[in-house]
Amino acid sequence: MIDISKIIQGKNLTELDIQLVQYIIDNIDDVIHKGVRTIAKENFTSPATVIRLSKKLGYSGFVDMYYQLLPLVKKPELPQNGVAKDFLEISQKDLLTHNSTADIETFIQKVLNLNQSYIFIYATGFSAIAAEYLYKKLLVLGRKTIFASGTDSIGVFENNLEDIGALVVISKSGETQVVIDKLLAAKEHQIFTVSFTKETNNRIAEMADLTFKIVDHNKLDDRNMLPNSFFPSLLLMFEFLFKHYVESLSSQKDDNQ
Repeated sequence: MIDISKIIQGKNLTELDIQLVQYIIDNIDDVIHKGVRTIAKENFTSPATVIRLSKKLGYSGFVDMYYQLLPLVKKPELPQNGVAKDFLEISQKDLLTHNSTADIETFIQKVLNLNQSYIFIYATGFSAIAAEYLYKKLLVLGRKTIFASGTDSIGVFENNLEDIGALVVISKSGETQVVIDKLLAAKEHQIFTVSFTKETNNRIAEMADLTFKIVDHNKLDDRNMLPNSFFPSLLLMFEFLFKHYVESLSSQKDDNQ
């Protein structure tokens, strides 16, 4: 059974609503053909309840809900030769599929070029492992950086708000509530925010001033139990950003000579 916890989190759903979400996810290949009436009948409820569910989840209707949930559930097909391309062939082109050179330039200007203010990095779970790598990389580059995870006191963030120039958050799902809370606090204090999330629509990506999207081949695997190239790709994205940053420093140096 697919984990639906991130889909239903914070939506104030009833037990019947949750049952319907699970039913739709488990039968994603057939529900669009069955239609609202059949889905309602097989779950002993009314078509109006199914429509209301789509509204509760933030969609305009059942069809919109279906097409938004589809990429979360369906996995991309492997090439005909059976090679797991996502593990063996992560390229620069892959990193730029959902991100642009303009995004990279903005990250350099708004984050990496900060001199007096701190860069605050926040993440939880597996994302915190990648966040710590980013933290140490920034330190060796001479950037003033603070790193905190879900196990740290909230005061680590709140007590440094006046000194933070940019908040960088990492969330594979893009729906982690404690991360969303940090983004809301940062926006209240007009702090520039950056997120690294999966490539499909999510709340964290929508909230951040700048978002980098990484392909997640198992979007509902919240516990990270299945093989996935998300985190390797994320680390490569960090290095890709630093590559452009170092090149920009060299270019500036050449211009000043």
